[in-house]
Amino acid sequence: MTAIYSSAALKTRQREIKDIARKDVVHITENGNAAFVFMSEELFEEQLNKAAEEAALTERMRACIKASDDCFEQGECIEGTDAFFSVLDERLAANG
Repeated sequence: MTAIYSSAALKTRQREIKDIARKDVVHITENGNAAFVFMSEELFEEQLNKAAEEAALTERMRACIKASDDCFEQGECIEGTDAFFSVLDERLAANG
């Protein structure tokens, strides 16, 4: 469950908030509105790495889709699973 605390709780429940922040993101509100997030340095680093990996994967997928669109526009397409696996085997053999 998402941990949500008021900014006033930072004074009275520090230990509890810190304990949760070591494992999960803690949301801090001001006047009932979302204002801040609080987490450990380790968790922050993990979140950054995860976001970077997802961004890299998204970019690779975008590049693959663009390359396949370009090939299709140039008439470079394979019809049927037998033809596909034949070309795949050739490419795998060529690349070792």
